[in-house]
Amino acid sequence: GITYLDHAGSALFPESLLKAFTDDLRNNVYGNPHSQNISSKLTYDTIEHVRYRILQHFHTTAEDYTIIFTSGCTAALKLIAESFPWIPEGTKQPSSRFCYLTDSHTSVVGMRGITASMNVLSVPIKPKEIFLAKSRLPAEEQNCTTPHLFSYPAQSNFSGTKYPLSWIQDIKSGKLCPIKIPGKWFVLLDAASYVSSSPLDLGVHQADFIPISFYKIFGFPTGLGALLVNNRIAPLLRKTYFGGGTAAAYLAGEDFYFPRKSIAERFEDGTVSFLDIIALKHGFDVLEKLTGGMEKIKQHTFALVHYTYTVLSNLKYANGAPVVRIYSDTDFSNPDVQGPIINFNVLDENGEVLGFSQVDNMASLHNIHVRTGCFCNTGACQMHLDISNEDIQRNLQAGHVCGDNIDLVDGRPTGSVRISFGYMSSFEDAQTFLNFIIATRLSKLDAEIPFQSATKPTTESVPDEHLSFNNADRLSPIPQISDGELGNIPSETETTGSWQPSQPAAESIRAAVSETAVPTCREGGKPITVAKIYLYPIKSCSAFEVTEWPVGNQGLLYDRNWMVVNQNGVCITQKQEPRLCLVNPSIDLKQKIMVIQAEGMDPISVSLEDNAGKEPVICESKVCSHRVKTHDCGERIADWFSTFLGRPCRLIRQSSDVKSKSHQKNTKGLSPATNISLSLVNEAQYLLINVASILQLKEHISARLKEPLEIEELIRRFRANIVISAPESFEEEEWAEISIGALQFQVVGPCSRCQIICIDQQSGERNKEILQSLSAARGRKTNFGIYLMNQPLRSSFSDILSVGSQVLPVLKENTEIQPPTSSEEKYSG
Repeated sequence: GITYLDHAGSALFPESLLKAFTDDLRNNVYGNPHSQNISSKLTYDTIEHVRYRILQHFHTTAEDYTIIFTSGCTAALKLIAESFPWIPEGTKQPSSRFCYLTDSHTSVVGMRGITASMNVLSVPIKPKEIFLAKSRLPAEEQNCTTPHLFSYPAQSNFSGTKYPLSWIQDIKSGKLCPIKIPGKWFVLLDAASYVSSSPLDLGVHQADFIPISFYKIFGFPTGLGALLVNNRIAPLLRKTYFGGGTAAAYLAGEDFYFPRKSIAERFEDGTVSFLDIIALKHGFDVLEKLTGGMEKIKQHTFALVHYTYTVLSNLKYANGAPVVRIYSDTDFSNPDVQGPIINFNVLDENGEVLGFSQVDNMASLHNIHVRTGCFCNTGACQMHLDISNEDIQRNLQAGHVCGDNIDLVDGRPTGSVRISFGYMSSFEDAQTFLNFIIATRLSKLDAEIPFQSATKPTTESVPDEHLSFNNADRLSPIPQISDGELGNIPSETETTGSWQPSQPAAESIRAAVSETAVPTCREGGKPITVAKIYLYPIKSCSAFEVTEWPVGNQGLLYDRNWMVVNQNGVCITQKQEPRLCLVNPSIDLKQKIMVIQAEGMDPISVSLEDNAGKEPVICESKVCSHRVKTHDCGERIADWFSTFLGRPCRLIRQSSDVKSKSHQKNTKGLSPATNISLSLVNEAQYLLINVASILQLKEHISARLKEPLEIEELIRRFRANIVISAPESFEEEEWAEISIGALQFQVVGPCSRCQIICIDQQSGERNKEILQSLSAARGRKTNFGIYLMNQPLRSSFSDILSVGSQVLPVLKENTEIQPPTSSEEKYSG
């Protein structure tokens, strides 16, 4: 049911590859290739066979190229930077230069850190500059032998643009000069993206260095790459460190070392990942058997990307505005200049960009897996999205870092969406993706003006039969996408798109809130009261509703003190296992037990007493990316959960050692040097929602659903701790602080919602419409509810939070609370 569209990130491995590989391991004994016994000799010979197979795949031989196995393309690039025969500044002869195309992966740009340490200058070259650089150096300067290195990608991992392979010979011959400087140019061709879907003939295009990662081609094994080195440059490479297997001889007591003659053995420090290398043989066999070779893969994937681009680029709103903005240097008409990648942002009817996190969330709800952000290619991202250097620095100050979900800063995109096809992609994959874009952007309901606006919708959906296409020579007929097909889009999905502040960002937000808070309480109107109180003893399980409850140093007493983990100790939430909502824990304070119930299961109890004397087990789980100290609750409870969920799992409890700094927040504005300790929540101690906001959202959702939701069901979907009854909807977003009885709370920021709100907390069934409705209702945002922190208690007696208590808010001067900034998933349990 998954539509996988991130083949540029990683290929998917076929079952036949795993079977062939495991059969091989069952039938043969492979020893360490550095030994001399029979099993080791078998390993050594098999590895040498694989080297030849790789050379054959790239249409070259061992006479021209050497294969050096690395842990990946990045390690290969690092090896080049460290071993290239650079001539530094300050010597009598002209110094070397490292030039790289700005449309390069981070791992290429990062080479400049090593060259800088060697006193070698790095020069970034924009693509348009190299296209214009056609002049030769004067004859008297062509005899200089200073080595320079120019790096460029055979295919941009951002846009799929294929840069001319003819540059290799033009640069090496001096016909094309990246910069005008005397010397001898060598070429590094970053082929990691290119070779996943295109043939590379090194017999014709003889670059000096070609780094690759095999998972981009086969999907398995991961953590294995290679550097193909042209044998004319190989003897010039320098090496300082020598690991096991690289020395022909050395002395431990004196500075004497003699390297092995083989270039490969000289640079492969330690024992290579020999079983993974053996898997490559089966990768090549299976790839050839399934596809017929790289040329057929190239044509197949281009047909898919050409079709998808043609439809996508012609999608229009009723007012004629485009649905997407595609970032490309080509018109997708030639597979020699365009790879199977489409990079784009989705627009609304007014031409405003929808943040990539929002698109990613929606795609995940349809079981479509895409890639978002800047794809480890800041240069291309800046070039295509028109992001200046100052913008990058300002975005960093605003809390945005590479790889997070902060998709818009001041209304401008920080990244984009990328889809990419591989050899196992199908026409149905392309259609499913296009159906998704049409269903979410061109339906009448999705085009509605958000309900905060007083104006009526003015746009109508574009009927499928009215789609027009300008390209007459498309490779595949474009079928009509009917309403019936739209209804068949998969609904089972998981997403992870919400914010979570990094610690410095959270501190700055809280400090700003404290400084701008208006020191007067809300005046006039009806009083605001606490309507409901919920705690969730087991993370991601059902709510336990109470009328009053003690407050501890981590929030409501026993709130999210336990969590369910899989056999590897990784936390399971409703994202992975919706049936967790059917597990009903309740706390009996008098008997000091937690009773756990679920339909079809006998109730089971867990003691609330501290696991005194038991050694805590350190469990690595996704709780704000922190390690948490936990206790295992034993086999009896593990068997109960494993039986109910139908998968091996265990129940663990957070250690009572709250002094541990494994899961704490330093929170300014509460009290000096105060550490706020968290339970197993993802972000804050409390989540508050407003019944008035729920009611207004319910009206919007009811218009979109066949069967309207009950208010109680909707409240439970948002999994809050505190539900208040306030006169105005969304007024809680204007608050900086609140007090409830003797308790003081600070508003940390809004809660950006993930797909858990799509899960019916009574049945465990999903309905992706809920998140889409929230997004439409809130003007493309998915914020609902606010996070609260409170000061640790100074006395040993717990305060009590009670239903009916009055809530006194303190307003902010600036009534718009900006969300904290980070890439982690939020209130997922």
